Order: sequence, then C-alpha cells, then structure tokens
Amino acid sequence: MMGTNNQETITMETENNIPPTAQLSDDSTVCVVSVKGLKENWQKWSDGHREYQKHNPFSHDTRPVATIPQRGQDGYGRPLQGSMTEQRGKDAHTHISREVQELCEVIKNIGELSSGGGDGDGDSGEVITVEFGKLFEHYVTISNKVVGILLRARKQGLVQFEGEMLWQGQDDHVIITLLQ
Repeated sequence: MMGTNNQETITMETENNIPPTAQLSDDSTVCVVSVKGLKENWQKWSDGHREYQKHNPFSHDTRPVATIPQRGQDGYGRPLQGSMTEQRGKDAHTHISREVQELCEVIKNIGELSSGGGDGDGDSGEVITVEFGKLFEHYVTISNKVVGILLRARKQGLVQFEGEMLWQGQDDHVIITLLQ
C-alpha cells in the first residue's frame, strides 16, 4: 500500500516474491516485513519458551528435563550444585560459624570458672559459665542476634542452658555453660 508523503508505506513480501526498491521522499518510512522472517522469529521464541517452561516448577509441562529428587533421596531440599543459591548458603554458613566462635570467645572472657557438677563430660570437672543477662549486655554491642547465635551454638554442642528460648529480663539469671 503506497501513501502520500506523511503516511507510512508497508510492503509485504513472500518467500519467492521480493519487492522492488521503493523511491520515496524523506517524509515517508518503508517497513519491509518478511513472512518467512516472522515465522522463523516466532518459531525461535516458541522453542525458547517451551524449553524455559520445562525448567519452571509452576508449569503444567509433565516432562521435566531434570529429575527432581523425592523426599528421602540424596539432594532433596538442597539447592542445585554450582548454583548461586548453593554459594549464598555456603557464605551464610561461614558467617554464622564465625559468629558462634566469637560468642564462645566472649563467654570465655566474661565467664567464671566453676565446677562441672559431676556430669563426667569434662576432664577436670571445671567449666566456664555466665548468666544470660551478663552475656546479653556484653554481646549485644557485637551483634543483636545473641539469642539466635546461642541457639545455634547449643545445636552444635558448644554451649548448654535450660529452656527452649531465652528472653531478656525474664531469663537474665539462666546459667549458660561453655562445653568446649
């Protein structure tokens, strides 16, 4: 379709029919659209989207590319090896381990040496203990996650204390024992 100077000109071509070069003034624009090119671009996009959907866990595609580990199998609940998620997890684990070590050092520095109570865990029977309130006051200037780090240290077998959770004010007199 050819137009006047202020209208666009669109020429459609088929696979075998190539249009002649158009002679137009500067005000006009020529848009040559190949049906073959449109078809190829659409097919490329469609193939890419289909491949993307195979990896999309929310897709209804019933043919997953990778086998998804089921509960009880190795790798279940773990990120893919080499992924950024795996790297972030390793970095977080390293950071938390450093904080747990730092907490144990603070307990050693401010704690008091006392008898272990005859539980047979220690060789000399003496352990380092500190009240939660005192530890909280010293450690909160280092990190505001003192209770979370204490729970992690207990899970790793480095400290021991009574109760599931420690609350500032309410549990200030709970004794925390450094086991190692």
